[in-house]
Amino acid sequence: MINIILFGPPGAGKGTQSAKLIDKYSLLHISTGDLFRKHLKEGTPLGKLAQDYMTKGNLVPDQVVIDMVDDKIKSSPGIGGIIFDGFPRTIPQAEALDRLLANLGAPIKVLVELVVTEDELRSRLASRALKENRPDDAKPEVINNRISVYKAETVSVAGYYKNLGRYASVVGVGEIDAIFHNICREVDKSLLL
Repeated sequence: MINIILFGPPGAGKGTQSAKLIDKYSLLHISTGDLFRKHLKEGTPLGKLAQDYMTKGNLVPDQVVIDMVDDKIKSSPGIGGIIFDGFPRTIPQAEALDRLLANLGAPIKVLVELVVTEDELRSRLASRALKENRPDDAKPEVINNRISVYKAETVSVAGYYKNLGRYASVVGVGEIDAIFHNICREVDKSLLL
């Protein structure tokens, strides 16, 4: 299995690039944002629990996220690989993910971090709020909180995978296809290790 984490702050372009990587490498896409929206729409207990945190721009507790991810993997037998988009967001989540994947004999090959300036992130999130009718992204205080939470709680995940020798970074600003090419170069390098 080819397991990849596409990593970066909210608005870095993970969703856009994930779609292209899924097509190229035939991967199952696991986006915690998509999982949250599914559970919210279906009104599951996990979805209701997540809602309270998401509307404030805060991270959903690790165990709720891990349970959603584990459920998605178990309900997708025979997959050739996974791209994780927006997960893991904390070191305990990364450790839990590594344990899940160890049971499958398929560790994370590489975490690819999309590097984007804060000003660009704010602009993208505001634009996305208009285009996709995502009210959680529309409020400047929520956008600022999401970026602050990312810096305080999530960015350390990159260091975790860097220490494991499974990290790469790509500038996430520019032409979408050029960014994609750079991500693929890093993924292909990881497959040779």
